[in-house]
Amino acid sequence: MLYLSKEDVQELLPMPKAIGLMSGAFKALAEGRAINQPRRRLILDTGAALNSMAASYQDSVGRNYFGTKFYSTHPRYGVHFFFVLYDAQTARPLAWMEANHLGQIRTGAASGYATDLLANPKANTLGVIGSGFQARTQVQAIRAVRPIKKVRVWSRNEEKRRKFAEDCEAEAVSTAEEAVQGAQIVVTATNSANPVLEDRWIAPGTMINAMGANTANRRELPGELVSRAALVAVDSMEQAKIEAGDLIIPDSWSNVVELQNLERSFDPTQITIFKSLGICVEDVAAGAFIYERARATPERFAGPIRATR
Repeated sequence: MLYLSKEDVQELLPMPKAIGLMSGAFKALAEGRAINQPRRRLILDTGAALNSMAASYQDSVGRNYFGTKFYSTHPRYGVHFFFVLYDAQTARPLAWMEANHLGQIRTGAASGYATDLLANPKANTLGVIGSGFQARTQVQAIRAVRPIKKVRVWSRNEEKRRKFAEDCEAEAVSTAEEAVQGAQIVVTATNSANPVLEDRWIAPGTMINAMGANTANRRELPGELVSRAALVAVDSMEQAKIEAGDLIIPDSWSNVVELQNLERSFDPTQITIFKSLGICVEDVAAGAFIYERARATPERFAGPIRATR
């Protein structure tokens, strides 16, 4: 079984390819070639939690895989992600991967795929609320599918947003409203429990990627905006019913559809939203590609499992 580090994953999974893999993953779901199991959480009174999710996936040439991602979290001590890939025909384990970057890039790539389907084809301005590590690949993915010329970012921590702006060739602004005003595409990538933007800030023709909240009691979007949207895409309806506080809190479901069922469209009079939760079929599709690329260069990626640092 191969062991692949975070650095290996970064080298083997470029963003443009990751976006194509997300397209393939959702097509596989639509065609019955993939199965997704929602996230489960074991929460302890110490503040620690163990999160796990699983999926199976058959790629475009008929190779069958299944896998599981699991990760521990603690508000004081951080997060630790791992992913294990298996051969679906034999149940033989194929690869163990450090998955911090795997989760980061596939989450960004899923938003890139949704943006390519729903956003204004000529969109050139991106507004970002949040300046953590997930926001970085959101910007990278959206730049890969739209001719973005200007990125404005706001977050509560002035030092972090200035560093983010410097690293991502963006402009740090002083308010959330300033970040999203006039932007054709908006990203919310925060850990806030309450809405981080207001309905009145969002003009018709805007596409929003909301990916920061994935528990039933937290949300980034106000209920009025969710209801006003012509369409809210989710990566999994089953998982959204459990985790999407943006939809659960206002109990707004009439305009919600699964990403696997969407076709490319844009209407300048309408607002669209992608409520990203992160599902394991995305990890399996990306992990299978990483494994196949590593296997193609065994002189570099043939090491057995070794202790992590």
